[in-house]
Amino acid sequence: MFACIHANESTDSLLECARAFSPRVEPTAPDTALLDASGLTHLFGTPHEIANAIARRAATLGFQANIALASNPDAAYHAALGFSGISILPYGDEAKFLASLAVALLPLEQEMAETLERWGIRTFRDLAALPELGVSARLGPEGVRLQQLARGEGSRRLHAIEDPLRFEEQLEPEYPVALLEPLSFLLAQMLTTLCARLAERALSTNELHLRMRLENGGVHETRLSLPVPMRDWKAFLKLLQLDLNERPPQAPVTYIWLLTEPLKPRVTQNGLFIPLAPEPEKLELTLARIGSVVGKHNVGSPELVDTHRPDAFRMKPFSALQTRAQTQVAASGARLAFRVYRPPRSAQVNASSGQPAWLSAAGIHGKVISLAGPWRTAGDWWTTQPWHRDEWDVALSDGALYRIYCDCQTGRWYVEGNYD
Repeated sequence: MFACIHANESTDSLLECARAFSPRVEPTAPDTALLDASGLTHLFGTPHEIANAIARRAATLGFQANIALASNPDAAYHAALGFSGISILPYGDEAKFLASLAVALLPLEQEMAETLERWGIRTFRDLAALPELGVSARLGPEGVRLQQLARGEGSRRLHAIEDPLRFEEQLEPEYPVALLEPLSFLLAQMLTTLCARLAERALSTNELHLRMRLENGGVHETRLSLPVPMRDWKAFLKLLQLDLNERPPQAPVTYIWLLTEPLKPRVTQNGLFIPLAPEPEKLELTLARIGSVVGKHNVGSPELVDTHRPDAFRMKPFSALQTRAQTQVAASGARLAFRVYRPPRSAQVNASSGQPAWLSAAGIHGKVISLAGPWRTAGDWWTTQPWHRDEWDVALSDGALYRIYCDCQTGRWYVEGNYD
């Protein structure tokens, strides 16, 4: 059984009315909505009682509608368009009920409408009474389909709209929550439900958004971006607990809203001779624990910054798409490795002749035997942190090679590192 709601109202209002009775709803036209009414007899009773319930719901939304119930969507649609009020089409007598309707209610193309007008076909009864073979021979398959609609014999399926998947949970505690322990208990309940819903559809998530309304009117938000999709509620809970321990809410929590972005789960195949890597959930928890100790900005993968400033880099979160860089070293030829001192060591340099002649720093003392330089570099002069320095490579009397530089803005010397 199908129900049709027709009213001079917006599509959103019609859909809201229809969705109050069925999850399978079709916006057939801007002023018409169809819904699957199967099973509503167990809730509301007879078809007349179902139609009256729909009419009352429409009245609460501020509009009056024509409502029709029939055994197929097309019959209900044409009855709602052609008759006022409530229409109940008995099963098997759809043709008799629709007989008086004007044929113009059918989806006619201009050429078809002109043909029926010349034949004197004005109502559903006239079209339904024509011989089927003659209609097929003269009007083709489209004519046969229109005749079936006029007889109330439509058999199409309902094209129900599907709302986009949205996985979210909302919770309003009975009393404001001030401690992290009861808050974690509530979050565990919400995460369990969300992960169960994801598992039902074989989905995972790589992003978790927590938003909490506070008693003082403020809002506390947390967004977790994960390197790979997963749905382990225990791992999610631990990550949220670490974040809340580091950055707790500034007032008791009065409302909790939790949202996840669904994704297809990660599919991997392990090699026979490759050692197993740690599970993404455990690795993410380990990184979160390290970040809570040393700071989140100090955990991740180093990334070079687009600048000529020496040793300029920043830390970015680990990504599942990162690949290991493979470097090939030539079999012949000597190569030097540079060991960077972080931070650079402050030094005393004798450069009376314009070139370094003697160097003294922590653990480093000696006379400059040979040198190369200076290499003068500068940058970021358009910002509030410009830099300008002269670099030298020097060989000391102790047999070691060092990179030193002079900060031209302060006149101080530093040892940046040594060559191995």
